[in-house]
Amino acid sequence: MKRFLCLATLALALPVHASNPGLDAMARQQDIPVTELRVFAEVMERIRSAYVEEIDDRTLLEAAIRGMLLDLDPHSAYLTPNEFDDLQVSTSGEFGGVGMEVTMEDGFVTVVTPLDDTPASRAGIQASDIILKIDDTFVKGMTLNEAVELLRGEIGTDVELSVMRDGEDKPRTVTLTRDRIRIQSVRSERLEDSYGYVRVTQFQNNTGRDVQRAIERIRQEQPALKGLVLDLRNNPGGVLGGAVQVADLFLDDGLIVYTQGRDAESRINYGASRGDVIDGLPLVVLVNGGSASASEIVAGALQDHTRAVVVGRRTFGKGSVQTVLPLHEDRALKLTTARYYTPNGRSIQADGIHPDITVNVARVELMETREGIREADLPHHLASGDTPQEGNAPDDLASRDYDLYQALSILKGIHLSRQRAH
Repeated sequence: MKRFLCLATLALALPVHASNPGLDAMARQQDIPVTELRVFAEVMERIRSAYVEEIDDRTLLEAAIRGMLLDLDPHSAYLTPNEFDDLQVSTSGEFGGVGMEVTMEDGFVTVVTPLDDTPASRAGIQASDIILKIDDTFVKGMTLNEAVELLRGEIGTDVELSVMRDGEDKPRTVTLTRDRIRIQSVRSERLEDSYGYVRVTQFQNNTGRDVQRAIERIRQEQPALKGLVLDLRNNPGGVLGGAVQVADLFLDDGLIVYTQGRDAESRINYGASRGDVIDGLPLVVLVNGGSASASEIVAGALQDHTRAVVVGRRTFGKGSVQTVLPLHEDRALKLTTARYYTPNGRSIQADGIHPDITVNVARVELMETREGIREADLPHHLASGDTPQEGNAPDDLASRDYDLYQALSILKGIHLSRQRAH
């Protein structure tokens, strides 16, 4: 790399059409495209001399670096000091903004997922929404980091988005008020009939510990726990270590995930340690198109080990590994260096995790039904002889969250089939 930069510097210093036998010989030996470097030098010189406004060399060189990374993939990026700080803040669990994870697709900013209880989620922003404009600025041609900078701002200020959704004829305008985004990555509750529910919104450094504590609380409240739903819907990913920790909670041994770079020797394995936090109880993992990266690692590992039934819709398919390489002056290079693979060797990249049971998007409305006459309705009927039992209160889970309702139904079915098998 240093030799390449040295040659680039020499090429920039030479007259554009000059030839240097020593430089050319060194370039051939190192397979360095000196002709292209000279073209680069010519373009830079033409911009410096003919562009409508004066522009300094530092700005031009930073723009060249960004352009070099832009054509690689949507996730590689050059990070200025502020952007490097933002990346570090996002893994700590608190930042200012509108509360959505975004990516770049075909030159447009696309929503991966809105974060729970944030301005974006409250305004109805959904996964796969395309952002065309931020305030008065079109995002076409921007880098992802530039778009994120426009989305962030002082708490209490407004940002206006032009949003296009699949199936709609024209974009709509959404105004969001920026807020302090505190990511509580884990929340839990006890569902009906002794079933537990844990939702992970993003993987942070301590997510594994937080999930374990949430399950311990559920088991203290309900010692006779029958099963658990792990909700990873609209989870954009996060820290790899957090995903490995969560998958490890439910596995006794074996491979969780491995990464593979360009070289065969670059493979890194992440394995499970002994101990299942729910002692083998039935487990359902809930996913959708907003489940990406680290959440796909968890779902894929539990699916390959047949430890869980994955329910929902195909996940986002972000299966690449980004390494943050610090540079001088507090800058950094976020570079894609490997791909994620599930224990069975499936690549997550651009394919995602396919659920074992697909639940299509649906909205359920509970309807009143007229039931036929039962034995208990007949005059002078005999009593059952048993102590009357109160029925469960009507539950509107199906209308509130159809995916979760289906996941709970599947979980009940697994529990019943195991119970009857014994």
